[in-house]
Amino acid sequence: MSGLPGRPGREEDYERAGLGGRLAPGSSPALLLVDPARAYVDPDCPLYAGVEPAVDAMKVLLAGARRARIPVVVTRVRFRPDGRDGGVFFRKVPTLRVFAEGSAYGDFIEGLAPAADELTVTKQYPSAFFGTSLAAYLTADGIDTVLIGGLSTSGCVRATALDAMQHGFVPVVVEEAVGDRDPDVHAANLFDIRHKIGEVWPMERVMGYLAGAEERL
Repeated sequence: MSGLPGRPGREEDYERAGLGGRLAPGSSPALLLVDPARAYVDPDCPLYAGVEPAVDAMKVLLAGARRARIPVVVTRVRFRPDGRDGGVFFRKVPTLRVFAEGSAYGDFIEGLAPAADELTVTKQYPSAFFGTSLAAYLTADGIDTVLIGGLSTSGCVRATALDAMQHGFVPVVVEEAVGDRDPDVHAANLFDIRHKIGEVWPMERVMGYLAGAEERL
């Protein structure tokens, strides 16, 4: 695909503009799974997104993180029944009512619930960092790198990756382990994350990185 008129292709254009920096992950990673909620995989829910392949990849990623014994954080969205704790976001996206207290759509997808010794972060806004203690938790635990999987790429994953970077953590979005309802939107957001926010790595590379963490145990 071409870039702006008279310019080279998109990738080359971004590289020439200096939007091709690389971040090196550190030696103290954590896994952050963003909103693995039933809403996205239940065809009866208005938020169903057809992201089953990403969910399968998230399970592989979670298993790898547990083998490496790195910290695991899983987020969920929960609102009061009237949605007032969601503020403008809830008013902008009324279908967020599926995450109101008591709705099964907000439950974790089977196989992606946090274990008893893993952290659950409850949020009302896209970023896992906004209005939560996540940054303090990661900092206190000496974390320098956040591996990110979850749903959806253009919404809560992107917002979380951006805030991870802004809090000083190296964000690594795991390509196969994130998904969105529209493949073009998904691809565009991964492109933008890779050039402006953090790293986007394929699962194979992430597993190699986790194997290194496992060897350091």
